[in-house]
Amino acid sequence: MTVQIWTYIIVVATFTLYIGIAIWARAGSTKEFYVAGGGVSPLANGLATAADWMSAASFLGMAGLISFNGYDGSVYLMGWTGGYVLLALLLAPYLRKFGKFTVPDFIGDRYYSNIARTVAVICALIVSFTYVAGQMRGVGLVFSRFLEVDINTGVFIGMIIVLFYAVLGGMKGITYTQVAQYCVLIFAFMVPAIFISIQMTGNPIPQLGMGGKVTGESVYLLDKLDGLSTDLGFAAYTNGSKSLIDIFFITAALMVGTAGLPHVIVRFFTVPKVKDARKSAGYALLFIAILYTTAPAISVFARTNLIDTVSEKEYAEMPAWFSKWETTGLITFDDKNSDGKIQYVADETVNELTVDPDIMVLANPEIARLPNWVIALVAAGGLAAALSTAAGLLLVISTSVSHDLIKKQLKPDISDKSELIAARLSAVVAVVIAGYFGINPPDFVAATVALAFGLAAASFFPAIILGIFDKRMNKEGAIAGMVVGILSMLFYMLKFKFQWFGGGTEAEWWFGISPEGFGTVAMLINFIFSIIISKFTPPPPAEVQEIVENIRIPSNAGDATH
Repeated sequence: MTVQIWTYIIVVATFTLYIGIAIWARAGSTKEFYVAGGGVSPLANGLATAADWMSAASFLGMAGLISFNGYDGSVYLMGWTGGYVLLALLLAPYLRKFGKFTVPDFIGDRYYSNIARTVAVICALIVSFTYVAGQMRGVGLVFSRFLEVDINTGVFIGMIIVLFYAVLGGMKGITYTQVAQYCVLIFAFMVPAIFISIQMTGNPIPQLGMGGKVTGESVYLLDKLDGLSTDLGFAAYTNGSKSLIDIFFITAALMVGTAGLPHVIVRFFTVPKVKDARKSAGYALLFIAILYTTAPAISVFARTNLIDTVSEKEYAEMPAWFSKWETTGLITFDDKNSDGKIQYVADETVNELTVDPDIMVLANPEIARLPNWVIALVAAGGLAAALSTAAGLLLVISTSVSHDLIKKQLKPDISDKSELIAARLSAVVAVVIAGYFGINPPDFVAATVALAFGLAAASFFPAIILGIFDKRMNKEGAIAGMVVGILSMLFYMLKFKFQWFGGGTEAEWWFGISPEGFGTVAMLINFIFSIIISKFTPPPPAEVQEIVENIRIPSNAGDATH
C-alpha cells in the first residue's frame, strides 16, 4: 500500500480513538471541564502531562532545529528538560495544595486582587495563543504532506478535530485522550529511530547508535557528519556558533518558561492529593525523557541521510519523497547554474536547496527508505503531539475567560450550567483564532513555541514563585512585575522578530541576546519591579500570609510543623 493509504488508515483509526474517548469521558460539570473532577490517577496524569508537554515543537521542531543547528540546537533540549524538573520540584506540589483551577485563579486569590487576576488572564491568553500557533502550524505541515492538501486546509482539519474533543470533553476528555496520544506519539517517534539506528550503525538503541561507528565504515557517525558538514561549508555539527551568553539566556528562558506554562501547571490540579501531584510529575519526567533523549539521535540520522541523499545529486534522479515535499513548498530547489545537479552548500549565493527544519522528523523515514507504514505512523505521531498540546492550550484559554473573567469577576452568580456553556463557547472562539495563527505563524514551529516560553517566563514565573515562597509579596508588586515583564518581552519580540518599532538586525540585539533568550531578561526585570514595589507598599493581609505558610507545610505533618 502507498504512504497516503497507510496514512489515511492510521490517522483515521487514531482520530476515531480520540473522538471515542472524548465522547466516553465528556464533561458534565465545570469541575470535570476544568480539572477532570480532580480524580485522575498519578500514572494517567503522568502520561497526559507528557503528551500535553511534548508538543509539535518537541516532536517535529526540536529535532529539526538540532538537525540544522547542531550543537546550538541543544539549548532547546537542555532548557525544556531542565524546565520540567524545575516545575516538578518548585511549583507543582504547592500549587496543587493551594487547590485552584487555573493559574490566574491562583494569582487572583494569592494576591487578593481582581486586577491581578485580570492581568494574569491577559498574560495566559498571550502565552497560549503564541504557543498554539506553533501547534496548528505543525498540524498543517503533517496534513499538507501526507494527505496531500495545502497547509491551510490541514490547519482547518486540525481545528475541527481538536474543537470536537476539547469542547465536548473539557479537561476530563482531554486527559484520557492525551493518554492515548502519548502512546501514539512515543511509538511513532521510537519505531523509525530504532529502524534507522540499526540501518546506520547496527545498534538498536538510538541514543547509543548516535555515538557509534557507521556500519561498514571505520568512522564514528558524528565524525562523519562533521566531515560532511564542513565539506559543504557549514560549521562542524558538534561545534557551536552561538555566544555563551545567548545560550545561557535561551536555556534559562526555556527552563523558567516551562515552570510558568499555564497548560502544564493546570494538569497538577487534576489529581486527588498533593502526594499524587508529586508522583505524576515523576511519571511525566520519565515518559518525557524517552523522547528527549532520542531526539538528538534522530537529528544526527536525519542530517546525515539528507546530505548523503541530495548533495551533488542529479535533480532528475531524486526519489519520490523529494518531489512530494516540493509540492508543499517546504523544500525548494533553484537550479542557479542550470546543470541539473543539486548544490547544497552554506554559501547562499551558490546554494540551490532550501529545507524547512520542521520537516526533518517527518521526512527522515522516507529519506531512509523505511516501510510505508512506518512513514504513515510518524505522521500520526506528529498529529498526536500537536493536537494534544493544542487541546490543553485551548482549555487554558476557555477557562481563563469563563472561570477567571466571567465567574470570578463579571457574573459571580452564574449557574454551573451557564458557566460550562461559556467555557465551551470560549473554546470555539479560541480555536478560530488559533487557526488564524496556524495559517500565519511568525516562524517555524519550535521558534514560535520558544517565544511562548519567553512570554511565560517574563509574566508568570516570578509571580508564582514569589507567591509561594515570599509572604511579603503583595498585589502591587505582583501586578507591576507581570505588566512590566510581559511588555518588555513583547516589545523585544515584536522589534526583532516582526521588525516593528523600527526593527533591528541580529547585530543590534541587546547584549547579544536573541528574542528567544530575552525572556530571561524580562523575567529578571519582573523580579526587580515586584520586589522593590512590594517593599514600599503595604504587606498582604494576615490571612493571605497564613495561606502562604500553609501551602509549604506537608499534608498531615501535624505537630512536626510547629
